[in-house]
Amino acid sequence: MHVRKYLEISKIYLKTQLIWRADVIFNMVFTITKIIFAYVLWGTIFEGKATVSGFTFDTMLSYYLVSSFLSQIELSGSISKEMSTMIRNGTFSKYMVMPISIQRYFMAREAGSIFFYFGFDLIAVFIWILIFPIRFVLTANHVMILFAVCLILLGLLFMAQLNYFLGILTLKFQDIGTFLMIKDNLMAFITGTTIPLVLLPEGIITGMRIFPFYYVTYLPTMLLIGRCEKEAVPGIIVLSVWCLFFVAINKLTYGKMRVKYDGVGI
Repeated sequence: MHVRKYLEISKIYLKTQLIWRADVIFNMVFTITKIIFAYVLWGTIFEGKATVSGFTFDTMLSYYLVSSFLSQIELSGSISKEMSTMIRNGTFSKYMVMPISIQRYFMAREAGSIFFYFGFDLIAVFIWILIFPIRFVLTANHVMILFAVCLILLGLLFMAQLNYFLGILTLKFQDIGTFLMIKDNLMAFITGTTIPLVLLPEGIITGMRIFPFYYVTYLPTMLLIGRCEKEAVPGIIVLSVWCLFFVAINKLTYGKMRVKYDGVGI
């Protein structure tokens, strides 16, 4: 019964996306633009070189195809921004009296949006492959593909929890814009979307393995192109622990801060 309730929320927000057709087009264009930038940049770097840090040109472009796709379907940033806006203008009260979990509600909305954009971003990647002929590298190991899918789903769950946590902070802080700006600026780098983390010094990479961001985009991408296979199981364990941690911290933080909300807006 509870699952059906959240499935209906996902369906509603999936249908809602149909209204914003321009957003779909811009999302596809932005995906292709990011890959074109990588194509030009790495084409220059690979000029006269067969490999860079163990990557061939085709492998590097395959990495960017997958990582750009994953970064584009990660839409949870809207959770923190919308929660902040609603708390500040006093309309968040309606969620506090609804017979549902607020966190699950926003995650169900996120799931509906991701499902909608998933197909269009996939089309954008295929269009790019057709326009720019490269040999797309994909592992033949079905177990690694399964592990990568598990990491992708856990990564989407973690990012939704993180952005929900940042949204909750508006109950205490008048403006969370600074937190969101720091998060947005760091995420592209620490998740490996800007550059593959393998290019960083080993000491830094070792430290990053403690934190969840390493496993959100970078590791599943590497698994899909046939690399870092020994990290698959530890990665799933680490990211699962972080997800469970944020389930607890979000519940504790909301329970503590909700009493400070008077629902009248600012």
